[in-house]
Amino acid sequence: MREDERVDAGGDTVTAETATDAMIAEPSAGPLTVGVAITIPQPWADVLDAVRASSGDRLAAFIPPHVTLLGPTEIDPEQVGEVEARLAGVAAGHPPFGLHLRGTGTFRPVTEVVFVTVAAGISECESLAADVRRGPLARELHYPYHPHVTIAHDVPTEALDRVFDELTEFEALFTADHFTLYIHGADGHWRPLRDLKLTGDGARVDASEAKEPDGTSSPPTP
Repeated sequence: MREDERVDAGGDTVTAETATDAMIAEPSAGPLTVGVAITIPQPWADVLDAVRASSGDRLAAFIPPHVTLLGPTEIDPEQVGEVEARLAGVAAGHPPFGLHLRGTGTFRPVTEVVFVTVAAGISECESLAADVRRGPLARELHYPYHPHVTIAHDVPTEALDRVFDELTEFEALFTADHFTLYIHGADGHWRPLRDLKLTGDGARVDASEAKEPDGTSSPPTP
């Protein structure tokens, strides 16, 4: 059985794709929780997964390593098509860019988070995130947007200190050529619904023009 498969109560094999389809199709399920992120590719994803799991962070098994563009946001299931169309438009307006991850940082004492820092590609992430957070995905936010890759969240201080030190020499450099729309399942897993390819012609998008009405940006989410 693949890692993205499980067996339901009736004995049928259910993949991540069919589970996601069921969540969208079930009208009694209520609002869907979605998120948008740049997923970290291999081989670095396995390294970051292992470190997060070693910290005792219970979310390690549910969230792939990523740079958040939009944190958990509720939408009506009937808005899925609108959201996908909106994000496709965003992706068409932004070109691929180099993303350089290097070393570690922390949000302590504000939040108990240790993360891998984004050394290059910051402005591109800011521009993408600001553009994503419009239309059906507009939301009220309270913290400055700070692109990062969480590697430990709400774990004991000793574990935070250890992973902070363990990845001080970590480095990854790759091309971010797409971002992903995720759906949060009742089982706690974040499942990819659609990858959106960045196909812009290189013209920069001014993030300042895409701020929310209150002028704030996304909070540091795990």
